[in-house]
Amino acid sequence: MTKSSEPSDKTDKRRQSGLQGEAAAAEYILAKNYVILHRNWRCRSGELDIIAQDSSAIIIIEVRTRTSGGRFGTAAESVDSRKQRQVRATAEVYLQANRLQSLPVRFDVIAVTINRGTEQVESISHIEAAF
Repeated sequence: MTKSSEPSDKTDKRRQSGLQGEAAAAEYILAKNYVILHRNWRCRSGELDIIAQDSSAIIIIEVRTRTSGGRFGTAAESVDSRKQRQVRATAEVYLQANRLQSLPVRFDVIAVTINRGTEQVESISHIEAAF
């Protein structure tokens, strides 16, 4: 019997899938010649998965990972209005802390789907200016 303070196998799998999705998203962004400024930047208001820059803007990227055949909708659909507000608030803190408020900012979502059987990345969908 596991103690309630120990993560379950399901939690470990979810965390592992999330890490795998973020790594795949980072590789994807680098292949598009973006510069990654920070990953998993945290403050009181939340966490920003990837902060990148291209020739035109600072890009705040929310990464969502799902396994294929899931019952809870697509990864992109999981970025609801509450999550968008939280990401915007956290981005504001980041931009002020790094004196980047004067630069244009874009909010993207990268949705990663992992094949349930092979546990390999099945697809990556990049939604620019998602919110």
